Amino acid sequence: MSDKQQVETCVETYIESMSRSDPSLVKQAFHPNGNVVGYLHGDFMEMSVDDFADFVASQQPSPQESGDGVSFQTLACELEGATALVKVRDIYLGITFVDTLSLIKTDDGWRIYNKLFHVEAE
Repeated sequence: MSDKQQVETCVETYIESMSRSDPSLVKQAFHPNGNVVGYLHGDFMEMSVDDFADFVASQQPSPQESGDGVSFQTLACELEGATALVKVRDIYLGITFVDTLSLIKTDDGWRIYNKLFHVEAE
């Protein structure tokens, strides 16, 4: 599998983690030292991977179980050596986000190191 395909698979795992409210998939997609940062409802939010995994797990029933799922569109995908930048628009919990994902290639494969999110519509 090419690096680009591996990056796309990592992003799909991230989306699937939210759709299924599965914290283990969050931890599979993110580097252990990763961060999630942005503004939600006007409030600055900064979370560790563990915090984000707990938040995702707390969404019960999961979007998939409630029939909403998580839809997403890849807006950009750029690779430079062992780093990548992926920009996605996703609808999660009724909110449209634009996520800028920075990925790093490690011995364990491609992982999201930073998620910077913007709320496009609530």
